[in-house]
This record gives sequence, structure tokens and C-alpha cells, in this order.
Amino acid sequence: MFRRAVLFVAIVVGTALPMAAANAATRDVVSFSGFAPGTIVIKTSERRLYYVLDGGHALRFPVGVGRAGMTWTGNARVEGKYVRPAWAPPASIRRENPRLPKVIPGGAANNPMGAAALTLRGGEYAIHGTNRPELIGGFVSHGCIRMFNSDIRELYRLVAIGTPVVVEQ
Repeated sequence: MFRRAVLFVAIVVGTALPMAAANAATRDVVSFSGFAPGTIVIKTSERRLYYVLDGGHALRFPVGVGRAGMTWTGNARVEGKYVRPAWAPPASIRRENPRLPKVIPGGAANNPMGAAALTLRGGEYAIHGTNRPELIGGFVSHGCIRMFNSDIRELYRLVAIGTPVVVEQ
């Protein structure tokens, strides 16, 4: 069980655009079409995540996305749901910062996964909370989608294993 809770996903680094306060409700309901209800759509160029409610509306959340050369596009499904997950930095990130511990426990102040995580593509990527809310709105990660902790908690409650995820430019 411990192995499943340790996520091999990217830590986010860099700068971000100014966004709403970290503890404020940051989502809104917007007109949105073209996807089935219950689909998560991430538009990296907008740095926004949409959760489709019905044929004409979606919840919209600000997110941090992959920095230059580390963004990805395509389809995935939510494969795992974790509350306060532990994080094991992958080898590529440990090479950038060899002082990182092998595992950062869930809930630790220095754990970049935040309040919850939805894993994608065998744990290679995740939609997750953050310990650095100032990075939301920027191109800052190694490919993960980072949300305010209050927002990932809301999304976590809305989705199930198998929820479709579409990542677009």
C-alpha cells in the first residue's frame, strides 16, 4: 500500500502569473461545450482546468502547468485518488536538486503534492494541490497540473477513478 501512495510525479518550480489569494474560492461556472459531462479538460495555454457539468457549462479553475519543454497534450483517465499523498521525487528532479529526500511524507510542509492528487498515465503525471500557491497560473511544473488546495479538494470530490482527462494547448 505504501508504494501506491508514493507518487513519482513532478515538483513544480519557477514563476507564476499573479492569481487570486490562495485561500479564496477561485473557481467559477462558465459556458463550455464540446465535451461530455464529467470530463476534465485542461487548456495549458490558458492555464485553466475545466470540469464539464453539462452540455453548456463547466467549473473553471486556475492551474499551474508544465514549463517550456515539459508540457504534454493528449487523453488520459484518472487512475488514482490520494489524500495528502507522499511524494518520491523522480530521478530527473533529484538530478536537478540532489538534496531532496527520497520520499517526502504526505502532509509535510515541503511536500509539493498538497491536499490531494489525481494520478494519470501510470503516475507519471498528476493533477494535485500545492505547497506553493503563488505558482498557480504559471508555466512552472515538470508536466503536472497544480491547483490551489481548496480547488483540488473540490475536484477530488467530483471525480471518480476512470474520469476522462483531456489536455490541450
